[in-house]
Amino acid sequence: MSTRPCWVEIRTRSLEENYRFLAALAAPHAELLAVVKADAYGHSLALCAPAAVRAGASWLGVTSVEEGVAARACCADARILVIGGVFQGQGAAVVQHDLTTVVWEPWQLDELTQSAQAAGVAPGTLTVHLEIDTGMSRQGVSPEELAPLLHRFTPGSPLRLEGVMTHLFAADEADGQITAQQLARLDAAMSCISAAGLFAEWLNVGNSAALLAGQARELGELAARHGMRAMLRPGLALYGLVPGYDPAFDPPEPGSLTAARAALQPVLAWKSRIVSVRSIPAGALVGYNGTFVACEPMRVALVAAGYADGLTRRLGNRFSLLVRGQRAPLVGRISMDQTVLDVTEIPAAAVGDEVVLIGDQEGEALSAFEHAEAAQTIPWEIFTRIGPRVPRVEI
Repeated sequence: MSTRPCWVEIRTRSLEENYRFLAALAAPHAELLAVVKADAYGHSLALCAPAAVRAGASWLGVTSVEEGVAARACCADARILVIGGVFQGQGAAVVQHDLTTVVWEPWQLDELTQSAQAAGVAPGTLTVHLEIDTGMSRQGVSPEELAPLLHRFTPGSPLRLEGVMTHLFAADEADGQITAQQLARLDAAMSCISAAGLFAEWLNVGNSAALLAGQARELGELAARHGMRAMLRPGLALYGLVPGYDPAFDPPEPGSLTAARAALQPVLAWKSRIVSVRSIPAGALVGYNGTFVACEPMRVALVAAGYADGLTRRLGNRFSLLVRGQRAPLVGRISMDQTVLDVTEIPAAAVGDEVVLIGDQEGEALSAFEHAEAAQTIPWEIFTRIGPRVPRVEI
């Protein structure tokens, strides 16, 4: 049976090329963890996780244990890091599916310890990554509260401290002051860990912005000072977008970002089709509450995509989609399942024509950044809003 014409195309070869490009940027200072959380940023975990592994990724990053189980089902041999941590009652699944979780709360260590002991796990074999809060005040243990957690890693414990991580929350800011402060706190925390007689293999720090800003060397040197290896966690860049650069003090964009914009390839294209075309007279109202009034006779096209598919409702009357390589304005409010385009200036537009919501068409392009700017949000949200009823198709 043919399906409703609203779909997403995923170019897994582009994702593979993006991973290889990013890995080359990181080498030889750091290795990469491919972030495939939130259903691979809305791109499809089932398609993107295996593509990252094919490109050379040995580590995958997910949000939850549930996502980790799904990633294990399609990537049997990958190391899988549950970045959002474990919740109560999930320890058994962590052990069963050979997942590694981020921890920062005592009760998380309790959950994992009890589940590992119940499963007969040998001492020092269930790996965890300890997150340090270096200033974001979101997730992680503060350096001042670190010591009690370190005391939990005893020789008889089934847990092994494999990694230490933090999140650089301002790596896209031009002056780098916040990042420098975070790294200084992290360095001090690592000294405390060493003083406690513990050793971790990985220093897990840095996102797409940090990698593209050329920080791999600095992070690698920090890791080496503590006898560790550096790991960076690219997310948005893996899917072909360069995170926004905030030139707070007006320096030019780093050359590494400019090069990345040229090299990285978008992985996702979102498409629909025209399902109806009609002519309306001057004065006709379009959509709920008549927020658009035709000032002259017009041709309008109905498109099979609405806010339940992820097309942000606030884009009505303020954005355009692509039809036959031209921008066709959205008119009226976006409905749950449909939207209307003004195709008056595209006289050849007809039923069945492809409509591009994100992607390229005949030399014209619409990006997730453009959607985000119009919707006053960020491209991460645009991608992850694309609904699960929109099929992801590998091409």
